[in-house]
Amino acid sequence: QVPLVESGGGLVQPGGSLRLSCVVSGNVRRAGSVAWYRQAPGKERELVAGISATNTVVYGDSVKGRFTVSRDIAEAAMTVELQMNARKTGDTAVYYCNAPYHIGYPAGGYWGQGTQVTVSS
Repeated sequence: QVPLVESGGGLVQPGGSLRLSCVVSGNVRRAGSVAWYRQAPGKERELVAGISATNTVVYGDSVKGRFTVSRDIAEAAMTVELQMNARKTGDTAVYYCNAPYHIGYPAGGYWGQGTQVTVSS
């Protein structure tokens, strides 16, 4: 069973909205903390948003005020969603789900397969 599975990527026009979803299962789910990263062509991977086990949320500077991360915990799996509003062309990247997430620490050891998001008119 793949512990992190993303969905929801696609093409969106500038200013539009898109929602990504990450289903977390297995042992990874027990940590209760997940982050979204993204990587654009020719750039380093960067933190988009993270939600800790204690429900503390951290956003990257480039997405503050535009993106919102939320978490829903069910018995079988945990779902973490990233609501992206007011999209800019600079948001074009592959978005990855990552766990476990600890504020101020490097990325966790588990990665999803990534989902492509393209912002273009």
